Amino acid sequence: MRTVTSKQSTPIPRQSLAAAVVERLTEKILSGELREGEQLRQDAIAPEFQISRIPVREALSHLAAEGLITIVANRGAVVSALSPDEIMQLFETRAVLECYMLRYAIANMKEEDLQRAEDILRRYEQSLENDSEVRSWGRWNWSFHSALYAPANRPVMMSFLKKLNINCDRYTRLHLVITRDLHRAGQAHRDLLNVCKTKDPDLAVAALWKHITDAGDYLKEFIKQHREQHS
Repeated sequence: MRTVTSKQSTPIPRQSLAAAVVERLTEKILSGELREGEQLRQDAIAPEFQISRIPVREALSHLAAEGLITIVANRGAVVSALSPDEIMQLFETRAVLECYMLRYAIANMKEEDLQRAEDILRRYEQSLENDSEVRSWGRWNWSFHSALYAPANRPVMMSFLKKLNINCDRYTRLHLVITRDLHRAGQAHRDLLNVCKTKDPDLAVAALWKHITDAGDYLKEFIKQHREQHS
């Protein structure tokens, strides 16, 4: 009888360490603690987290794939710096793909899907009222949007959209922290959910397109002015 032997898996501790480093560095980038263009040195990060360079190297590779950092010749890893036009292109890409997702999702959307989005939005609105929860704003924003798109049943596109939203989050969060325009953020999502409840795909897609592109236009000008003031 043939004996089947199990293949050796990658050690779990190292994977866990790399994931933890990804989470910590992502938060530092999204919060602005690590600024655009700042160099990320493995020999500095490893002792800070009290780990070897191996999980740090894995984490940097992951962040580069997410677009949060860029590997530059002779400098290594640096925090990605997007121009205002590139930021707008991120939002335009989001608009195209997310509207496509929502159109398919509306056709399959059930009351429990809408209720889940409602529950998430309520918690998102509550978090916007608490400065101590600023780190969770991006997560709640994506949780709400992804809840609306989930009925489309397109996991590959959903994964790509999550990466786009992470890249957009650092600019959205910066804007909210500085301007305190929190009511508008909450109301825009509330309006979108109300339109989705009509189950009219054309109305829902039009509302989502306006929501995302308006945010992109606003952020493009905000980031441009913010950089000019701090240059």
